[in-house]
Amino acid sequence: MCLYGILPDTETVTSDSSPTPPEERILGLDVLRGFALLGILLINIQVFAMPFATLNNPTVYASATPYGEFTGVNYLVWLVGHIAAERKFITLFTVMFGAGIILFTQGKDASEVLRLHYRRTGFLLAAGLAHAYLLWYGDILVPYALCGLVVVFVRDWEPKQLARTGLVLVAVPSLLYIMSGLSPSSTQAVAAQWAPAEATLLAEVETYRSGWLAQLDHRVPTAFAQQTSGFISIIFWRTSGLMLCGMALFKWGILTNERSTTFYRRLLAGGLVGGLGVTLAGVWYTETVDWAAREALFFGTQFNYWGSLLLASGYVGGIMLFCRRFGGGLITTALSAVGRTAFSNYLLQTLIATSIFYGYGLGLFGSVTRIEQAGIVVAIWTGQIALSVLWLRYVRFGPAEWLWRAVTYGRRPPLRNDRSTDAAGD
Repeated sequence: MCLYGILPDTETVTSDSSPTPPEERILGLDVLRGFALLGILLINIQVFAMPFATLNNPTVYASATPYGEFTGVNYLVWLVGHIAAERKFITLFTVMFGAGIILFTQGKDASEVLRLHYRRTGFLLAAGLAHAYLLWYGDILVPYALCGLVVVFVRDWEPKQLARTGLVLVAVPSLLYIMSGLSPSSTQAVAAQWAPAEATLLAEVETYRSGWLAQLDHRVPTAFAQQTSGFISIIFWRTSGLMLCGMALFKWGILTNERSTTFYRRLLAGGLVGGLGVTLAGVWYTETVDWAAREALFFGTQFNYWGSLLLASGYVGGIMLFCRRFGGGLITTALSAVGRTAFSNYLLQTLIATSIFYGYGLGLFGSVTRIEQAGIVVAIWTGQIALSVLWLRYVRFGPAEWLWRAVTYGRRPPLRNDRSTDAAGD
């Protein structure tokens, strides 16, 4: 059972002239979602562990403390994360959410579908607001819910129309960034955000090493800014656009492993070559201009902004090929389990990370190097994978997934893992 439901029990003949079993298509969706969810932590760990400004400008914390070192192995950790993970996994996750809207709404009575969708999205919004203001300002559930309320109305569009409109929406923030970079006034306005004073960085460190109440002074305004000005100017456009692309990719059978092996090989090769090439060009450019605010922020970020789409598509091709060859194996089983409990695991990542780095836990905020952060990521991955596999041996849904379904349908779904009574998916 996927996070957003299961694929209808139908077979589609691929261009290889062989039908793809429904079970395999479900596996591909779950594995891709689990892969994306785990990958997101590679980037989120930086914001959990260090001041917010380091996400865009990783050099900014180096002068404030040795823990912000940006040379040697710590630089390599950042470089690998930037090239392979930054924006790539959140792109995948957002695309999957768009596909999930199609999964949830197809086959339902027209008079019921929007009511159920609004209840479902309303719960997601409430969970996101609690997540953002009580635990961590980097929440993605609120923008997903808000965008989901809008994009559902175009779910019946043809795939080409969805994809074209989606790419246009994705292009909006890119154009706004470039236009802002050409304005001297905008450059001056962002300089303080790009490279905050050392005292500002250390004050943020002190805040998150303090108790939960003290953290509200930073968490609340930061979350609010992202959900208002940040959402309107950037997040809405890219998130909605990627959701539309996800709808198109689902309708084309790309996300459900219905295309030919040749297609996925080309997608993998093209995505890897194009995505890695563009992203590496961005690293070269940004370092050439020595991380200068105007050039790096407004122009340097554009390489990864678009390169992430290419590399994410390569990941889709690779995952689908992997599922065809190794479906039912150890790795696909592990990733599928994480994907089936992605909502719960996303929240669990926050609970674990904030307990490690914030003052009401171990209080390690600002005092963990990038290589040490990578070790923590691997440890969290190991725990989440083991827990997810074990949990699904006995229980049909993750705890957050179970509550989400209960609120959506107004009744408690069966919890015991009894496949003989498995009902139709969402």
